[in-house]
Amino acid sequence: MNQQVTISFPNSISLHIKREDLIHPFVSGNKFRKLKYNLLQAKEENQETLLTFGGAFSNHIAAVAFAGKEKGFKTIGIIRGEELGSKISENPTLSFAQNCGMQLEFVSREEYRLKSEISFLEKLKTKFGNFYLIPEGGTNELAIKGCEEILTEDDAKFDYICCSIGTGGTISGIINSVLPHQKVLGFPALKGDFLKDEIRNFAQNENWELITDYHFGGYGKVNSALIDFINRFYEENQIPLDPIYTGKMVFGVIDLIQNNYFPAQSKILLIHTGGIQGIQGMNMKLRNKQLPTININV
Repeated sequence: MNQQVTISFPNSISLHIKREDLIHPFVSGNKFRKLKYNLLQAKEENQETLLTFGGAFSNHIAAVAFAGKEKGFKTIGIIRGEELGSKISENPTLSFAQNCGMQLEFVSREEYRLKSEISFLEKLKTKFGNFYLIPEGGTNELAIKGCEEILTEDDAKFDYICCSIGTGGTISGIINSVLPHQKVLGFPALKGDFLKDEIRNFAQNENWELITDYHFGGYGKVNSALIDFINRFYEENQIPLDPIYTGKMVFGVIDLIQNNYFPAQSKILLIHTGGIQGIQGMNMKLRNKQLPTININV
């Protein structure tokens, strides 16, 4: 579903948001897309267990936990940060995952960096037995295949497709499925330009660009301006935005419109990648810092 933003923009520019966050109540947005073919592959291989990686408030961990429960898989989450093992009850994401039946294994940040090393994966197999591996963030070739299904024939009228970026999987699928007249703009949630190489590993077209000015200091970083924007946007449009990914992307697109980045009469489609479950965790952090919170019930 594409929902038009009610804000009036200059130069007859129109803005719509593809509400991927509404696909599924717990496996929403790009997580649904990324897991779709991975779960089918795991079934085809007769695997019984899914193993993946994530941080304290990972959308991916929550999605894999629920999807595994729904589809009859055991799930194991390798969580970054040993100190979190005693704080599960204080963490809405980890509590949710555990309540879905996910077995949580907490490792040090040093050990977590080895998550792609064969020796570390063999160590996990020795401990947990055989499993179907889903990478951190869910990005692999099957995830790209799922994300190639985000755009539909109805989206051909748009000139620009905008998407937030974490690991680069979602935008790669979108790049592969856009039409020749369309340009894809990616808004990384992380600092730096290194994601270009990751995207090139999967993307088959060249009509894309990364906009790196709206990460707000880096992954998981926010400020009062972003929180105020998310709250006002929700009040005006009744569209919830998460503060890690989509909120920053929407902020960036509107700022670019106001600074005449887009040609007159541009039709822009923003991809809402979900992640609303992370608002609870972010609000915990904001309260601890005595900062304003996100006024969206999740």
